[in-house]
Amino acid sequence: MCASTHTKADTDIYERVGGEEISSMENGGNGVVTLLFTEEELREISGVKRCDDYVEVMCGCTSHRYGDAVARLRVFSSGELEITCECTPGCTEDKLTPSAFEKHSGRETARKWKNNVWIIVNGDKVPVVKTPLLKYYNKSLKHAISQNGKACHRDEFLRCTKCNKARRFRLRSKEECRTYHDALANVHWNCSCIPYDKFSCDDEEERASRRVYRGCSRSPTCKGCTTCVCFGCEICRFSDCSCQTCSDFTKNAKG
Repeated sequence: MCASTHTKADTDIYERVGGEEISSMENGGNGVVTLLFTEEELREISGVKRCDDYVEVMCGCTSHRYGDAVARLRVFSSGELEITCECTPGCTEDKLTPSAFEKHSGRETARKWKNNVWIIVNGDKVPVVKTPLLKYYNKSLKHAISQNGKACHRDEFLRCTKCNKARRFRLRSKEECRTYHDALANVHWNCSCIPYDKFSCDDEEERASRRVYRGCSRSPTCKGCTTCVCFGCEICRFSDCSCQTCSDFTKNAKG
């Protein structure tokens, strides 16, 4: 059940950036929904739609080559961010992470989605990081902090199925964990699948002397300890993933 907050000004903004208007009658709008954000927080944001467990707003990402890619961002109280792309009428990309949407849009300076993904606020494109929409995302990151205040997910490596070179995955955020999680499940994963930077099989492999440094706060060359190895948390497990690991974690968390 959803309720839309949509004005004539929003329609003008949609036309200006090349997007499609969200109907104010879409999904009804007479029910009581969970208040994730106050009216003050959302007042100047365009295309707002409140639903039972998330808030949806218009978003986008601009490529100097391809122009604006317009989409809809869903913000959940769990901290999850989910984007449905509407860059073209036939685009079927949905449930994208912000970093994956950033890559899909063709943004040249990828890996900075907090600044590159924008929201329309009072008629202007504003980086999502400068809006209240990331408050639940930021809270969820605290679950990935260990008792000594350091991140508890160390860097991981995955080998390309084409060139067999090891590529580093940083696991400091939910998006980065999801990127590695999906890559690990992809039996055909290769260098070109990396959603940030522009890797190809022609790029040099990271030196072995450098690969021993994996981000452990206890010891720079740690091979795995309770400080840097996580066995499951809200940052590295995903409720929308059907793999056995995520399913078991979600079931146990609800229990």
